[in-house]
Amino acid sequence: MRPDDALRVSVVIPVRDDAVALDRCLALLAGQTVAPLEVVVVDNGSSDGSAAVAHRWGATVVHEPRVGIPSAAAAGYDAAKGEIIGRLDADSRPDPYWVATIVRRMTSDPDLDALTGTGVFHDLPRGLRTVVSIAYLGTYYVLGLLALGHTALWGSCMAVRTTTWSAVREHAVRDDAEVHDDLDLAFRLGARRTPRLDRGWRVGCSARSLRGRLQRRRRMDRAWRTLRLNWAVSPPWERWRDRWR
Repeated sequence: MRPDDALRVSVVIPVRDDAVALDRCLALLAGQTVAPLEVVVVDNGSSDGSAAVAHRWGATVVHEPRVGIPSAAAAGYDAAKGEIIGRLDADSRPDPYWVATIVRRMTSDPDLDALTGTGVFHDLPRGLRTVVSIAYLGTYYVLGLLALGHTALWGSCMAVRTTTWSAVREHAVRDDAEVHDDLDLAFRLGARRTPRLDRGWRVGCSARSLRGRLQRRRRMDRAWRTLRLNWAVSPPWERWRDRWR
């Protein structure tokens, strides 16, 4: 149940040819202690049954033909009707309190523009899951803080106020598939907006993006591309100066 004065959450999930993982994610969203206002699945040119899976679970399906997570995520954010936009990937596995955490944190702190969480790679061997997850996401958040001057965002588990998205949407990269959309959005927040990391807010996720040298290299190339694009506008020393001001 949701109190009448609580904020409403639209959950956005970009997907391309990932029907099996999406089915599991939507099943977990159906079991939330606080139901989202809507689930918006952005079908990014899938050739499998991803859109059919989304329809079966009652999700709103948005079709974005431009292939790439930046364009797909932005299309979903634009379509969202709630006061808060929650974001998951198709392979994210939220616990039953995932939406409730968004509502509680955003309702209790009106100055909070964005919330980001952590994850555990559920498909790694049991002894490696926690170690690899902490190492990977810990490195991402530490380096993101240095690069941004504030907390980075992680697209597998994050939320942003709809008003905040509306204020920055025209500046967000949409047409470059080789940009990390979550890191780019974090840059666009600027020094005057407030994102926060909640270490206890986590999802299960797949480690498939880290498997194979080519996959890891592609992720690093995307990270550097995102940094270069944004540092050309506002380098880190200027961002830190603005933050302390």
